[in-house]
Amino acid sequence: MHFLPEKIDEYVVAHSEKEPELLKELTRETYQKILQPIMLSGPYQGRVLSMISKLIRPKTILELGTFTGYATLCLAEGLQTQGEIHTIDVNEELVDFQRKYFDRSNYGNQIHQHLGNALDIIPALDKTFDLVFIDADKPNYSNYFHLIINKLNPGGIIISDNVLWHGKVVEELNPKDLLTKALLAYNTLLKNDERIESVMLPIRDGLTISRKK
Repeated sequence: MHFLPEKIDEYVVAHSEKEPELLKELTRETYQKILQPIMLSGPYQGRVLSMISKLIRPKTILELGTFTGYATLCLAEGLQTQGEIHTIDVNEELVDFQRKYFDRSNYGNQIHQHLGNALDIIPALDKTFDLVFIDADKPNYSNYFHLIINKLNPGGIIISDNVLWHGKVVEELNPKDLLTKALLAYNTLLKNDERIESVMLPIRDGLTISRKK
């Protein structure tokens, strides 16, 4: 999803960091073999996630929604030497695909995969996190927030993807559109929760960066 004029978008991408070769390969194979490849973060957003992670230098990262592992690898680029990233997804058919690329990267032993419902897995993780990336099923965004906020370290960051939802968040709401309704509620939650401060960025389909006070 592009909200900028095409020429401006092309200029922005051209003057940003290049996509690593391993991620190019991951993208090609995702488009060849996996359903709904549009779910990939993509090269520009991936470089944004990488830069944020490198600025934070997190010791622990939690990712909700692994898909084929593109964003996982981008976020892992900023990990401390002894840091780790825990990534959760419900699709068991993608586990081996993810692991193949994780092990080809420099971060394979720092990436821990969790298969199952994040609502069950998050409470069982006996850890706190410096960085959380939410890019899973939209109806549960608010539920995920309530589960992770007390596991987020002071000064920790939550990055929420798809918060503009193809522009539907500013259109008249169809009562049957439960996904948009859920994202509207989530965006309001981030705006009003006094434990965090947030800024929404019109990057691709929308990213909100929230910092725990």
